[in-house]
Amino acid sequence: MFTEKYTDKVMEHFAHPRNVGTIEDADGVGEVGNPACGDMMTFYIRVQDGRIAEIKYKTFGCVAAIAVASVVSELAKGKTLEEAKALRNEDIARELGGLPKQKWHCSVLGLKALREAIEDYEARVSGKPRQKTTRPKRKQTCPSCGVENPLTARFCMNCGTALEGSCGS
Repeated sequence: MFTEKYTDKVMEHFAHPRNVGTIEDADGVGEVGNPACGDMMTFYIRVQDGRIAEIKYKTFGCVAAIAVASVVSELAKGKTLEEAKALRNEDIARELGGLPKQKWHCSVLGLKALREAIEDYEARVSGKPRQKTTRPKRKQTCPSCGVENPLTARFCMNCGTALEGSCGS
């Protein structure tokens, strides 16, 4: 579902994104993207009775990335984990009234971050550590606000301060 420009729905979610933020002690966290050269999304979920009871996200990216994260959070909230995992890129694009072809990857990124958060939750519940959790630390702390960011991030995802340890500095 491609369009040539951003739809009114995309612009509405960009201007007024829903569910932005973090969840302290989240049941599952999913972080995807390439912050040094593109979009970055981190989803946080709280699960209750097998459903996503609460969902928040932080996005560092373009108009489409922000709108996609907003819509993914709205579509996933209240769904069972299986229903949330079954969401497709087409569902996100349809909800937004379409996306420009060159921004289709944002719908992929949004769903990937959600699925990563669900996989993180499932791994925690099963007691089996995820492969990703054993990797070396890939974070840097923002000197302005103290929030941890991916090591390759050029700007803080919380306050926008330029970060010294990034590949762009």
